[in-house]
Amino acid sequence: MINPTNRELYVTIERDEDGYYVREVPQLKACYSQGETIDELMANIKQVIELCLEDA
Repeated sequence: MINPTNRELYVTIERDEDGYYVREVPQLKACYSQGETIDELMANIKQVIELCLEDA
């Protein structure tokens, strides 16, 4: 769960066949990201969530 701007958002994390971590926010349309590490994935998804919330 990530809480940007005091909003609770649930995310899913999976690992793809190439070893990348993939994360999706089901509550936000087309809001997903990937990273080679969990730390990289967390940084990426936070940026994507901010962009998705701006467009909403």
